[in-house]
Amino acid sequence: MGYIENLRKYVGHTPILTAGSILFVFNEKNQLLMQLRTDYNSWGLPGGALELGESLEETAIRELKEETNLEADELLFLKVLSGKNTYREYPNRR
Repeated sequence: MGYIENLRKYVGHTPILTAGSILFVFNEKNQLLMQLRTDYNSWGLPGGALELGESLEETAIRELKEETNLEADELLFLKVLSGKNTYREYPNRR
C-alpha cells in the first residue's frame, strides 16, 4: 500500500497536498505514449504520486516501470506545475 492510500485511512475524503511526476515518453517515431488510466477511465500520461523518501526523479522512474513495464534511459526535467489549474480530485478508494 502506498503513502496516499495509507493517509486516506486517517483523513478520508479531506483534500490533501501531494507531489508527483508525469512523464512524456516518445518512441523512435516521435509518438507519445499514453495509457488508459483506470483511476479516471480516460487517456493520460504515465506518472503518479511521490512516496515518502523519494525524489521526483525516483518517482518518475518507479511509476514508469509500474505502469508500463518500461525503464527510463534518461530523464529531462521540463517544468514544475502548480496552482489552481493543477488541482485534481483523485478517486478515494476507501
